[in-house]
Amino acid sequence: MNITEAALFWGFLLVYGVVMYVLSPKSRNSESFYKGADDQGNPVSQWSLTASIFISWIFAKSVTNAANLGADYGVVGGLAYASYWLSIPVAGYVIYLIRTQTGARSLQDFLTSRFGRFAGLAFAAAILIRLYNEVWSNTAVVGGYFGLPGELEYYLAAMVFTAFTLAYSLKGGLRSSIFTDVIQTFVFVFFLGAVLFMIIPANDSSALLTEGEFRLNAGFDLLLVALLQMFSYPFHDPVLTDRGFVNKEKTMLKSFVVAGLLGFVAVFLFSLVGVHARLNGIEAMGNAPVAVGQSLGLAALFFMSVVMMTSAGSTLDSTFTSLAKSLAVDLPRLAKRAKERLPSMRVGAVVMIVFAVIGNLPMFAGTDILKATTVSGTMVMGLAPVFLFYGFTRWSPWSFHLSFWTGLGLGVLLAAGLIPASWAIGDGKYATLLGVNAYGFLICTAGFFLPLVVRLLAGRTLAAGEAR
Repeated sequence: MNITEAALFWGFLLVYGVVMYVLSPKSRNSESFYKGADDQGNPVSQWSLTASIFISWIFAKSVTNAANLGADYGVVGGLAYASYWLSIPVAGYVIYLIRTQTGARSLQDFLTSRFGRFAGLAFAAAILIRLYNEVWSNTAVVGGYFGLPGELEYYLAAMVFTAFTLAYSLKGGLRSSIFTDVIQTFVFVFFLGAVLFMIIPANDSSALLTEGEFRLNAGFDLLLVALLQMFSYPFHDPVLTDRGFVNKEKTMLKSFVVAGLLGFVAVFLFSLVGVHARLNGIEAMGNAPVAVGQSLGLAALFFMSVVMMTSAGSTLDSTFTSLAKSLAVDLPRLAKRAKERLPSMRVGAVVMIVFAVIGNLPMFAGTDILKATTVSGTMVMGLAPVFLFYGFTRWSPWSFHLSFWTGLGLGVLLAAGLIPASWAIGDGKYATLLGVNAYGFLICTAGFFLPLVVRLLAGRTLAAGEAR
């Protein structure tokens, strides 16, 4: 990076951090810090909530993955990754049903009331692992625009970015996060448009939108994986689900549906960056946005970096606020060691600071950011039956555990490379991943219903015995 590039990139990072801190509102009470309400206790507006859901789920690692998959498989790869955003309306509808049918105030509250405290603890552990991964996987993407892994500039940029995001998150908690999400949405959309303005005219439009084949070994297997994980993946992400409880039910549902559809479109459009690389013979080298940006010149690379910083910032501040709520509010209530009133903002602030430090440690070790999505999504496949079929239960802890732990076990076996080759569906790169998710969904569903069937049969046997 020469002096001009350094001045441009570091200058934007510093200006971005200062502006976000100055503009973000300060929370003056716990209701504002943990639930996003204003000083008068009013909930966030519908369009602010929509923008917040949209941009907080446009992770820096996600748009990078989408572009990489576009480079690998054309539009099929882009559609595959964009399909994860269709899980947002699914989550919104399920949360709407949970709130209107059970009166639960959080997913932890719902799970504990239906499946017991141990189910709530298992779920809490899953979402903490998810949140932990969100820290390093987003800061690492930002660092990649300043240097290569192992270089001082790479780590320094990631740490400066973390510090700025932490600063305004400490200032306002969830209220700051949602407020800055609106600003980040406008910045993201503007610079995404600027990137597309450089990409689309450089290609034949029909070629750009038709590149790729819908075959299992050409990315279609990953598309099927995304459609299967749609029913489990969103529920272990409190960055998303926490926003399902900050406004009225119908307002929330509308925001989730609109944000999900907009997110699908935005991620697919950014995947065209990778398709451009594929059509023009540009070697992606694991980071298609950087490779394409470098091929198009400094302006394009700068536009790419702005897209990444805004998307990473929106996710990282949401991650900090979700960690604060999970550890300061939800877990103490689960342990029945907290009263109904919210804890001090200072408790949440300490949680944020701790995870800003330890959450970046995996970045120094080196990791695969795509696995942060696909593997974690597989490990929580057992949540799909729990949230889809909870209406069949009133109190059934075993239904949760047979489904959840089976899914977790299959995810661990997949990560360890211990899944038999016979489970593969097709012969593509994601054949085994598809097989585990397809068969795993059926096995987890069987596990969920097994206690209900046993109870039903036992009741009939008992009734028959009494009749005699």
